Amino acid sequence: MNRMAATRTENITPFHVMAILERAKQLTAQGVDVIHMEIGEPDFPTPPAIVKAGLQAISAGQVKYTPAAGLPELREKIAGFYQHRYGVTVAKQNIFVTPGASGALMLAFAASLNAGETLLMADPCYPCNSNFVRLFDSHAQTIPVDASSGYQLNAAHIRTHWTATSKGVLIASPANPTGTLIDDVQFGECIQTVADLGGCFYSDEIYHGLAYDRHAATALQYSSDVFVINSFSKYFGMTGWRVGWLIVPDAFIDATEKLAQNIFIATATPSQYAALAAFDEDTLLELEHRRTVLANRRDYLYAQLQRLGFDIAIKPEGAFYIYANCAKFTDDSHQFALALLAAEAVAVTPGKDFGNHLAHQYIRFAYTQPIERMAVAMERLEHFLTIRNNTTR
Repeated sequence: MNRMAATRTENITPFHVMAILERAKQLTAQGVDVIHMEIGEPDFPTPPAIVKAGLQAISAGQVKYTPAAGLPELREKIAGFYQHRYGVTVAKQNIFVTPGASGALMLAFAASLNAGETLLMADPCYPCNSNFVRLFDSHAQTIPVDASSGYQLNAAHIRTHWTATSKGVLIASPANPTGTLIDDVQFGECIQTVADLGGCFYSDEIYHGLAYDRHAATALQYSSDVFVINSFSKYFGMTGWRVGWLIVPDAFIDATEKLAQNIFIATATPSQYAALAAFDEDTLLELEHRRTVLANRRDYLYAQLQRLGFDIAIKPEGAFYIYANCAKFTDDSHQFALALLAAEAVAVTPGKDFGNHLAHQYIRFAYTQPIERMAVAMERLEHFLTIRNNTTR
């Protein structure tokens, strides 16, 4: 018997930041005051109305399986959300409630990718996107991007890199780790280019709601023939509840239904009932207040990192990250992150977690802490840079 792990796992890359997180936890256990700026999870609790709805569902015995595609009333709420926020009509049958955005990505790729086909995406990007593609014995082709295109793909990128094995394109806006939004015209051109090439378009919109300077467009404003991935995790503050959604083109409804039935059976029922309250007026008002808080945090951290000498080509417009060039201080951002944690108890994410393109020159800072805590982190970072500069003279 061959007791080796499946060969597909050899191409799945680990999260390098997990080693940093593990070390940070060890330091915390030793009584060290670690400031976490590495994790993509704000410090806000889940809004009270959502928690209350979840607890009420459990108390009422609402713990049985739901339909594989999700609670009908939740799918209707999501459809109503698109109509109200984006002016887009989405049919309930195109909406699938999933175990987080990860479940949505898995369903989308399982329903559409064949072994050996290639999916185009930006470098840098969220690493799990590439790994999900590899899970289905397909290939992730990452395309280096920089400030000239807003760290986003454009139609020229797509046409240049499209080959006979290309199946589609994934674009995230707002993006992780850069926090950039794709230009509206550029977005439409990308979607049309993929359609002209006969491919599938996947829009990662899990940071929608967390845009600060301009509205984040949904791919559905340009076409109904797209996959849209979204989640209750980030904007709605439900990371641990593990509930998201996927919107699929008409041609993929039946395939997605079969996959959802077999892979998940259903998303956690209490989480779905809790998510119903995410669209209540009072909840949305609270979420908008939190968005303002995050915008203020972004402005503070952006100014502080620039003051310390980090190069930030584009001020992020969404999500809660700043992707800062640290080449002035190091030629190895991973070692820089490890040293910063060891010396000053500030945890950040090295660029190598997000791709290969100049990854050694970048650090991702998450502004998921109050400004008061970030101020302490910046004092520690400044001290670290001063000592480092004096040592290398």
